[in-house]
Amino acid sequence: PENQTLASITFQNYFRMYDKLAGMTGTAITEADEFADIYSLEVVEIPTNVAVARKDDDDEVYRTAEEKYDAIVKLIDDCKERGQPLLVGTTSIEKSEYLADKLKKHGYKQIDVTDPEAFAPLYDGDSGTTKEKIFAVLNARFHEQEAFIIAQAGLPGAVTIATNMAGRGTDIQL
Repeated sequence: PENQTLASITFQNYFRMYDKLAGMTGTAITEADEFADIYSLEVVEIPTNVAVARKDDDDEVYRTAEEKYDAIVKLIDDCKERGQPLLVGTTSIEKSEYLADKLKKHGYKQIDVTDPEAFAPLYDGDSGTTKEKIFAVLNARFHEQEAFIIAQAGLPGAVTIATNMAGRGTDIQL
């Protein structure tokens, strides 16, 4: 039968069959010992061409989930005020909808994703961003509108709440 296994080999032994091995990744340096032990390969870190501009702040820890979500809403307000697009990742549909409810209580309006004009307030020409507090939710409940929602997520002032599995393979318009 075509699905009968006649032999098996580990990735490590399969790769050892080649005379030369090379590759590039951003995470190999943390596994340098494994590459040395298993493949007898040296891992070389190549520094970036330009210094990293990202500022990595310390993690914030909250005593309660309510404090955490209040801080998220405050950050969303701050980003919205500056016209910065914001994509908030959540780990479940329930958490994305909980955050949506919190935003509604703070004066935000969830857009109707079935309306093709739903994102029109974000297109207000040269002034940069609208002050209208609208947001979209991207999760499995709206999978048919997924590409439409995520394509608009980069607009100035756009607020998108998404589960971390939503929107894969879709380009964000910047």
